[in-house]
Amino acid sequence: MRRPEETADAPPPPAWPRRLLAGAVWGRARQLERRLRRPGAAAAEQERIWTNLVSRIAVTAHGRAAGIEAGMSYSRFRASVPVRRYEDLVPWIERAKRGEPGVLWPGRCAHFAVSSGTTAGRTKFIPVTAEMLAHFRRAGLDALCLHALRRGNPGVFHGRHLFLGGSTELSRLPEAAPRRAWSGDLSGISALNLPGWAERHLYEPGRDIALMADWPAKLDAIVSRTRDRDISLLAGIPGWLLILAERLRVATGRPSLRALWPRLECIVHGGVPLGPFADELREATGPGVDFHEVYPASEAFIAAQDGEAAAGLRLLTDAGVFHEFLPLADFNEERLATAGGAALRCWETRPGVDYVLLLTTPGGLCRYVIGDVVRFVSTEPPRLVYAGRTRLQLSAFGEHVIEKEVTDSLARAASLFGVAVVNFHVAPRFASGPGERGRHEWWLEIRAAGGEVSPAALGAALDAGLQAINEDYEAKRRGGGLEEPMVRLVPPGTFELWLRARGRWGGQNKMPRCRSDRAIADELARLAATQ
Repeated sequence: MRRPEETADAPPPPAWPRRLLAGAVWGRARQLERRLRRPGAAAAEQERIWTNLVSRIAVTAHGRAAGIEAGMSYSRFRASVPVRRYEDLVPWIERAKRGEPGVLWPGRCAHFAVSSGTTAGRTKFIPVTAEMLAHFRRAGLDALCLHALRRGNPGVFHGRHLFLGGSTELSRLPEAAPRRAWSGDLSGISALNLPGWAERHLYEPGRDIALMADWPAKLDAIVSRTRDRDISLLAGIPGWLLILAERLRVATGRPSLRALWPRLECIVHGGVPLGPFADELREATGPGVDFHEVYPASEAFIAAQDGEAAAGLRLLTDAGVFHEFLPLADFNEERLATAGGAALRCWETRPGVDYVLLLTTPGGLCRYVIGDVVRFVSTEPPRLVYAGRTRLQLSAFGEHVIEKEVTDSLARAASLFGVAVVNFHVAPRFASGPGERGRHEWWLEIRAAGGEVSPAALGAALDAGLQAINEDYEAKRRGGGLEEPMVRLVPPGTFELWLRARGRWGGQNKMPRCRSDRAIADELARLAATQ
């Protein structure tokens, strides 16, 4: 594996090797197509993967403590092995970070993907073993092959692939000394461990720019480097892609990305809903460009589009990760130790039912709750859609703000201004015109003992509070992906009316604090307008 200090940019290679590469990948894509068409393929692949993972995890410290044994039946595994949250694994992960071998997976782990958004703290550290890197490489290539199959040719591999991701700079873990271990964004770990052929013939924006953490400067550097490159694929979060497209339009005078990059044919997106950005992104890219949705997470690459968007995403069942699905109706974080018996394998699920996703991975995570809720569109073949989070959060723009962070920032602002909060809800407010960016809209019912409070001042305090406790939100604000929040002070009784109308006033009912859509916010707006 390459270390961060070993990275260096290289000039782009000639085009003819990419034509050879495209032919080789197209052969692999056709093999993938034949495999996916086999009836019952998903079940056979998942059975094989589960058997292999259990045999490897059984010899680890955590595996022994969880009662996992090589050769055990799945029915016994399902009934006896506990479901785990990140908080449950922290002691084991800390041991692995200190360099102890065989904690979660055989051998030592040298990389940990940093992901924000847990209630245990600002960040979580996901083990990324050599086998986990192999999983991401295989799943990522399969996802691109699925696009090529949809297109009917390997043209996407004739050009270069621009990934608009986080900094690839990794941090040395001091607790691992004298051994060396690293932490950072998964995109950074993956970029620094690309296969040589992918880095040489496909990857953009190059290692030096990918290392940059300053987003505005990074975007400028990407514009300068890639404006004259032969880009066929662009990947990233929709909001950031729009910002890059605007910067390229200003710098080059070209009306669309396709006008700048004639070979551009694929926009890869995932992590946030495309819906609010779809029309603007289509206009920015120009005609003839396909949108290709993927479902990646720091813990695993889960699914990718293999047909029309409405058909859902194809579960990647042959990439080394085992999937289970716990009915949302049976999910209770206080009783996870006994919840595993209700989990189902992909072929045992039913379309239209919400499930909490559990993963067992070659990083050593076993029956791990990643916090996502999915819904199957079909089970043969297995296709699903992302339905939300087990815990409410605000992430319409990829900012990954959880309910606790919303509540903490509001408590700070309320204390600062000496106001009492009666009730509140936070929703996204999407851009309504050219040049605008999305923002958060806070609906607040407050009592101010000292007179009127300025909504703008409240918004500034909320903004500062969230930036202080959430790195993703801070990055979006600093880089221009989010505008400052808007605060709306509603008349007294607005939230009570909303709760009463739904039979949720009193008792144990709670107001949803945040959502990544405007379903509640628009109803609050109508109620406030009638008072």
